[in-house]
Amino acid sequence: MQTKTYNWGILGAGKIAKKFSKDLLLVPDANLYAVASRSLDKAQQFAENLNIEVSYGSYLELVEDEKVDIIYIATPHVFHFEHSMLCLQHKKPVLCEKPLGMNKQQVQTMITQAQNENVFLMEALWTQFLPHFQFVLELRDSKKYGELLGLEADFGFDAPFDAEKRIYNKKLGGGSLMDVGIYPVFLALTLLGKPQKIEATAKIGKTGVDENCKIAFFYANDVKANLYSAIDETTPTTATLRFEEAVVVLNSRFHEPSSITIQNDGKEETIEFPVTTNGYSFEAAHVQSMLANGNTESDKMTYTKSLDLIELLDAIRKKVGLVY
Repeated sequence: MQTKTYNWGILGAGKIAKKFSKDLLLVPDANLYAVASRSLDKAQQFAENLNIEVSYGSYLELVEDEKVDIIYIATPHVFHFEHSMLCLQHKKPVLCEKPLGMNKQQVQTMITQAQNENVFLMEALWTQFLPHFQFVLELRDSKKYGELLGLEADFGFDAPFDAEKRIYNKKLGGGSLMDVGIYPVFLALTLLGKPQKIEATAKIGKTGVDENCKIAFFYANDVKANLYSAIDETTPTTATLRFEEAVVVLNSRFHEPSSITIQNDGKEETIEFPVTTNGYSFEAAHVQSMLANGNTESDKMTYTKSLDLIELLDAIRKKVGLVY
């Protein structure tokens, strides 16, 4: 059977766009076709480095290019809504970097637009598709080590303070929760579901963003998830899952391609999951398989999951008094 080659457009030409694009070069049936930036010079330089055919100095030109089959959005958080809506209004399938939007209202509007246009939309939460994470999901579902009784997960890095840089800039959606805290929250949501109760505290810095955030999710039967994110300190960035009969650790850095260590019966075993790309290739291949099957919604990173995730992030921000 003849397989289709998908022409990808990259919207935004920063660091994450570069990493994703490099992986895309290794995905079967994917063609890194076009890139757009607000600066034509930046787009041209990006295109030159990765041998991309077309470069645009505006996002509108990218969405109006009839040859583009799917657009990956790699702009700062606060622009995800605007840029996704631009693509959807031009009937372009969208893979948008996490977080999908800045609040539930934005995410719901994007989903409604995608449904109305009958166009594919997915939040690019790449962890969902990684081999070691698929293994963890199978462990939980098989109940090999009994029920999951709780988990701890952290993600922290020490970003040099710069009020103008995205990570500390409130106007660009800066702070730890929306940037890296989303990963521990995603982990708890995926493995344990929506909590019955949330507790959260944060250190709000001088630019008004959360420099670290401590979160607790409470579930039935005394099950609990302790989560932590930071942009002012480097943390182990591991996830520890406590099952009835074993402790399973997603080794550092748990959100990207990693290994798994299982401790049970006084023994410890580490399982490796060798990956030859940065790890973004898995979500890109998934998107192409969804498009090939005529799906307008992912069967793994579903609309419901994105809505549940942003709902939790909204609730945490409300608890710590973080308003964008």
